[in-house]
Amino acid sequence: MTQAEYVGCVEGVSEYFLLPMLQELLESFPFRVIEFHSDNGSEYINHQVAKMLNKMNIDQTKSRSRHSEDNALAEGKNGAIIRKHMGYTHIPRKHAGRINVFCREHLNPYLNYHRFCGFATDYVDERGKVKKKYEVYMTPMQKLMSLPECEQYLNEGVTRETLLAETKRMTHFFADQQVFVERQKLFKEINTRL
Repeated sequence: MTQAEYVGCVEGVSEYFLLPMLQELLESFPFRVIEFHSDNGSEYINHQVAKMLNKMNIDQTKSRSRHSEDNALAEGKNGAIIRKHMGYTHIPRKHAGRINVFCREHLNPYLNYHRFCGFATDYVDERGKVKKKYEVYMTPMQKLMSLPECEQYLNEGVTRETLLAETKRMTHFFADQQVFVERQKLFKEINTRL
């Protein structure tokens, strides 16, 4: 089991804007995506998204109405990633393209190759209850490469060597600094164009 996160930005919450972004993000994963989980919004639950996912052989699951815990992972990532890097203030939709460049070139590589995540280990206590302990910390790509025979899960054209080369392209510290600098440039550009 592994995880990865790819962030994108759309001008509006509709299938017109979402469909191309969703396809770009799904194609960004170095491994085959087998399931896509979304909320019940019409931007995700529609014939066009279903057709695209079917074409890519990806199953779709959706949240249950009024069950906020169904999207706990997404909401947690929103807080830890989106709010931390993009803040809470409104950004006009005309900046979506520039934000996508920042995400594609800086934030997404940082999140997947340089940001450490906790991976839970399950332990069964004396009463038979499963407890999770976070003792293993590594980047999502380190975790992917640690899987036995990880090559069988990779997309065509992606190898263990290409993932390792991308990981070693810069240090974790430098990647973090680069995201900070590029985010500063992005917000300076956004604030001067408001």
